[in-house]
Amino acid sequence: MTDRLEPALPKQMYVDRDHWLRERERVLYDSWFCVGRVDALGLDAPGRLAVVDVAGESVLLTCDEHGELHGAYNVCRHRGSQLVPVDGPAPPPCAAQSLRCPYHSWTYDLAGRLLKAPHTRAVSDFDATDFSLTPVGVDTWAGFVFCHLNPERAHPLAEETAPFAERLQRYPLASLRTGRRFDYEVAANYKVLLENYNECYHCGPVHPELTRLVPSFAGGGVDLDWDHGVAHREGAWTFTVTGTTDRSPFPDLDEHERTRHKGELVYPNLFLSCSADHVAAFVLSPLDVDRTSVACVLLFAAQELDRPGFDPDDAGDLWDVVNRQDWAVCESVHRGMSSRAYRQGWFAPMEEWSLDIRNWLLPKLGNGAPGKAAP
Repeated sequence: MTDRLEPALPKQMYVDRDHWLRERERVLYDSWFCVGRVDALGLDAPGRLAVVDVAGESVLLTCDEHGELHGAYNVCRHRGSQLVPVDGPAPPPCAAQSLRCPYHSWTYDLAGRLLKAPHTRAVSDFDATDFSLTPVGVDTWAGFVFCHLNPERAHPLAEETAPFAERLQRYPLASLRTGRRFDYEVAANYKVLLENYNECYHCGPVHPELTRLVPSFAGGGVDLDWDHGVAHREGAWTFTVTGTTDRSPFPDLDEHERTRHKGELVYPNLFLSCSADHVAAFVLSPLDVDRTSVACVLLFAAQELDRPGFDPDDAGDLWDVVNRQDWAVCESVHRGMSSRAYRQGWFAPMEEWSLDIRNWLLPKLGNGAPGKAAP
């Protein structure tokens, strides 16, 4: 750990809209972007269609008759109409056998191949194979669906998630089901939320309920044992209001994981907070330079959800309190960053994990390695 202040990202990376548009193009559109759970998107069975938003781009996700996933931009190759018109929230997932444009009825199969283009038989040089939908990379990990808008440049998702898969190998992430969902809209740049999640310097002042449950968080997050997990207070073993629950721990956890908490940030937009009996997953959707929507889902073992009397509120009540505290302070940070008095922030030694965002973001922007200047 460094013993000096380290420079944060410059102001314009949080509040300047021109920078936001460049960053969206170079970073978010060139990364594996989480769009939700496989089952919630209805992509766990053949013949299904889901429409998702990837930082402003509408994307069609399908599961074909063979159970294979496909992704494509929601843009007809004829005149550019959306195949599924979206002017607001995306429609719910649905059954589908093909994709028909509502403008001129060009029709595609679920893999994006053009099947029918009315009144083109007389066009001598028309070749349907030249008019497949523009593809989007799609893959799954741990029960989550990821999209990549530049599939020709994408590294395999399995390679990018390998470190997380190794560290979380005993949590049954792929088979968990959603027991509770919270949706929020936060008036802050998405990177403010990433940085906030990645440090606990703020936990003492912002999260009294959380620090009573995890006393070491109150000390700013110094010397936390993330490899084995962070210990709760004596007698507590999970993230609930009381620190306990009648749900059983996941069966394959090691002796540390059965009583401790683990957290992971999967750049650019997935947080995982793993307790012994449930996982809180946060999927961030950057909407603009100063707005981010967040879907927080609490994931439980299927046998727990099916058990009579299942009630996720012991976990949900705590998470909703902690989340709202985080979003309020993130909005305050973004308002302060927008002030003419703000130039650049600094990371204190105990915020060392937050430096990850510089190491992840700047090379993708072509800015090289983060600087080492001191104030």
